[in-house]
Amino acid sequence: MILFQCDYNEGAHPRILERLLETNMEQTVGYGEDAYCESARRLIIAKCGADESLAVHFLVGGTQTNTTVIDAALRSHQGVLCAVSGHINVHETGAIEACGHKVLGMPSKDGKLSSKQVKEACEAHFAEDGPEHMVQPKMVYISNPTELGTIYSKQELVEIRKVCDTYGLYLFLDGARLGYGLAAPDNDLTMMDIAALTDVFYIGGTKVGALFGEAVVIRNNELKKDFRYFIKQKGGMLAKGRLLGLQFETLMKDGLYEEISAHAIALAEKLRTAFEAKGYRYLVPNRTNQIFVIMPDTHLDALKGKFGFAYQQRVDETHSAVRFCTSWATKEDNVDALIAFIDKL
Repeated sequence: MILFQCDYNEGAHPRILERLLETNMEQTVGYGEDAYCESARRLIIAKCGADESLAVHFLVGGTQTNTTVIDAALRSHQGVLCAVSGHINVHETGAIEACGHKVLGMPSKDGKLSSKQVKEACEAHFAEDGPEHMVQPKMVYISNPTELGTIYSKQELVEIRKVCDTYGLYLFLDGARLGYGLAAPDNDLTMMDIAALTDVFYIGGTKVGALFGEAVVIRNNELKKDFRYFIKQKGGMLAKGRLLGLQFETLMKDGLYEEISAHAIALAEKLRTAFEAKGYRYLVPNRTNQIFVIMPDTHLDALKGKFGFAYQQRVDETHSAVRFCTSWATKEDNVDALIAFIDKL
């Protein structure tokens, strides 16, 4: 079976495996304080505009990263605003709530939050007679790309930043698939823009070429304080931290992160063109590596057992929306095989 259901079906980019093998017997200090982690930090800071005030930390996975960042930022009476489809709201087993912080899910058809929604939520809270009886919004969580593969424009991010500044909210961007968002044909954001407009964000490695790992970038000084304590307390301080540093050093060198992200987007575009030629519609149009296509149930039945995809939702009595993902490791031959099969349906 050829798998398209997620963007981490494969292991890691060969260059990462080579570097891990080459350095395997080297002795280094632990807990992310080794020379490889420091080198990776320098490379990430350079991509973020060479702002030496930025703090960079490495964690293993997305849920661990989201939980650590949000719990470090919020006090016990504060919550985080996010789209109802946001990863922290639907795919993290209540991890944020388990830390004592309510996720304040907001309606969204395309996976995004608008500045207007954030403004209205804050105004509604502080207009309450006795707002202290309600969870106080203190952070805005967005992901780019979103769970539905959509991306934020620079103007949208600027507008959300303005509202956050007005109401004293932290802005946190989940970049688990950030490489694919930055490589999308309709993207106008850069890593520098994101670093400048958010209080904290992370660069995803797990879904973009690494065996595992996410790089947290913190701009806000309030959030930098004691962050390593929170990493340790949440079980995220990897003793062999150099394994994270090596991976991000490799990804950030010689344009590798951008190159492999662009590969995924190019193949997604090829697949998207074939879907459109077949007359399929989309649940949510986007230009990233996640394609949410509406297909007849009979076609899906034919695909099962030959191609892997992720079921999203029922659309009507005879059609369902499913997700096909490309990744840094997707083979063009596999995309061609899927297209040829669909053409015959």
